Amino acid sequence: MQAINGMIRVLHKNPLARSLWARNSCSKLFVGGLSYDTNETALKNAFEKYGEIIEAVRVIAHHVSGKSRGFGFVRFTSEASANVAFKEMHSKELDGRNIRVEFARKNC
Repeated sequence: MQAINGMIRVLHKNPLARSLWARNSCSKLFVGGLSYDTNETALKNAFEKYGEIIEAVRVIAHHVSGKSRGFGFVRFTSEASANVAFKEMHSKELDGRNIRVEFARKNC
């Protein structure tokens, strides 16, 4: 039981450990905390230096107003590229905002 409690404590305090433990193989990243001015081109430019992006980068917009909802997705050709992007971009600044990067939970 001690090992399980220790693991839960590590997962609670470390977002990288939590993401690695909670996911299966995945190359799709969720990017949150985006500026409402960040568009798909800016998001792609920020992430493409970490590997080849296979799916169009998407910044999710409100269906009526068309304004950004402040998050998007990036899919890489490999899990290794996604890992590097996650490590390098999590909590970094993009367009004046600190972004949050996590592995997507669905449709990996």
